[in-house]
Amino acid sequence: MSRTTDRRGGRDGSPRVVVVDDSPFMRGLISDLLSDAGVAVVGEAGDGEEALSVVAETRPDVVTMDVEMPGMGGLEAVERLMEETPTPVLMLSAHTDEGAEVTFEALDRGAVDFFAKPGGEVSTGVSRESDRLVEAVRSVAGADLDAATRERDDPSSAASRSAGSGSDADAVDVDEPLTVVIAASTGGPNAVERVLAALPMADCRVVIVQHMPEAFTSRFADRLDAASAYDVREASDGARIGAGEALVARGGSHTLIDSYRSGRLRVTLDEDDDSHTVTPAADVTMRSAAEAIDDPLVGVVLTGMGSDAAEGIRAMADAGARTLAQSEGTCVIYGMPKRAVETGGVDAVYDLDDVAGAIVGGEA
Repeated sequence: MSRTTDRRGGRDGSPRVVVVDDSPFMRGLISDLLSDAGVAVVGEAGDGEEALSVVAETRPDVVTMDVEMPGMGGLEAVERLMEETPTPVLMLSAHTDEGAEVTFEALDRGAVDFFAKPGGEVSTGVSRESDRLVEAVRSVAGADLDAATRERDDPSSAASRSAGSGSDADAVDVDEPLTVVIAASTGGPNAVERVLAALPMADCRVVIVQHMPEAFTSRFADRLDAASAYDVREASDGARIGAGEALVARGGSHTLIDSYRSGRLRVTLDEDDDSHTVTPAADVTMRSAAEAIDDPLVGVVLTGMGSDAAEGIRAMADAGARTLAQSEGTCVIYGMPKRAVETGGVDAVYDLDDVAGAIVGGEA
């Protein structure tokens, strides 16, 4: 049953949230966790149809949306919501391969980000992740929905994803072997896909660090592989890549560039380093790239919340790398790029559609 109320009002400036889940237990648990953290829960709904009504009535800043519900499920609800009452949506998905598949579809339909339920089930495991859930809600509430919509609906972007614009016909020559490290978080899956799809084939190898749990990074690598001319796979311990290949950092561990010679780099995975608030952390990968690679190097910071990649991009700049950041106007969340720019380690800022060309064009 749907419910709208302001009795859970949060602290001044806190986001207003509608919680959508078919389980009364889970609705209550999520609502309590958010309200205890000072987030105002202004409505609840048990299915997608109710969610549309509650959101239209309360006009919240963010919606948490379960995927599997009777009647209108989460996927259809997100699509309808974007058409009728555009509102940033945080999907709640199972921490499984199947959950990853449906989550990426939800992102394609307009969701801004997702929160993987611990264990993939309705359980008190969510309580143990309460800080992460609250952070995700606050992050999504601050999303630039206009930027996200432009990124998702741009016909040229859709065409590049279907055709793979980084094709052999678009190949370019670079003077020396080029290594690229790309960092992203909230809003990143679509942004990274857009950049890689537009990246011309060249003597270039790419390492991508997207904040994402382990069950999702393999599926993300598959999406990027299908969208681009590059051979993309999930990083594994000891993996090596050369020209025309890319690795996606595995969730749950940090990816370090261990060695580089003759145009091929080797990575190792570190699952024991818990000194970072996110795993994988771009700072770890970027610092290792700065230390290991002596050929031309490019660091890129795309949309995302937080400060990860700020130290890493500074280290890359100090090592002589070219460093790029996504422009505020094209970011879903201008957090990571902003922090990177503030370090003084970013050479140039580009709109999202210009990033791929800047990577291989050598302009900064």
